[in-house]
Amino acid sequence: MLERLLGSREEEMAPHEGPVMPNEPRKPATGGRSGALRAAVFGINDGLVTNLSLVMFFTGATVDNKIIVLAGVAGLLAGAFSMSAGEYVSMRVQRELFERLIHLEAHELATEPEEEREELIGIYQRRGVPADVAEGLVDVIHKDPKLALETHAREELGLDPKEGLGSPWGAGISSFVMFAIGAFVPLIPFLVGSGRAAQVAAAAAGGATLFTVGALTAIITGKGTGRAGLRMLFIGFAAAAITYGVGKALHVGGAVG
Repeated sequence: MLERLLGSREEEMAPHEGPVMPNEPRKPATGGRSGALRAAVFGINDGLVTNLSLVMFFTGATVDNKIIVLAGVAGLLAGAFSMSAGEYVSMRVQRELFERLIHLEAHELATEPEEEREELIGIYQRRGVPADVAEGLVDVIHKDPKLALETHAREELGLDPKEGLGSPWGAGISSFVMFAIGAFVPLIPFLVGSGRAAQVAAAAAGGATLFTVGALTAIITGKGTGRAGLRMLFIGFAAAAITYGVGKALHVGGAVG
């Protein structure tokens, strides 16, 4: 569990190679922006696929339009609150873990400075820094307690105390809003219409949004927008088709309606 949490943090941080010199200017970190974009894109996608599948299930069962709307609203609210609560708890636990790890590192620096010094020297040497250079660099770093803590947290734990650890409330609210936006898309046609026309419109709106969201993932992955969009469209439509088929089978069997 600890390794996974630390690993997810390292993915959000700007990577660097070799030792960080005390006064070396660092490139601005882009992990926060990419993490926010990733959360937004996948939040919308989760809401869209979930509610499109739910709506298609009930249209397959050919139930009354009011039931479809009621189910869609229920799916939107339940999914958004679930995603929001999960994101809040996850971010809160992660934040508390990072704070404790940094606190423990500060305690070790205060109580076992020589062991920590040797550990940091070893890290630099494994990166190819000559022993004498690594020792000199670490001696300079350890003259400043604040710099020493930042360096050890970054090099040993993959954390940067200077970076914000993220707001649990912000993550929870963002997840709620993004999921709700995605879930609302396939519900709109049933709020203004009904029957086959609303079903086709929901599928068309969902498909267009799925392709757009998929294309946006190319910003994160660096892949082609067309390919990413078609992949997301296929996955979303496959889920919707399966749930539509299940709804159709249940209606034929007399379990619904």
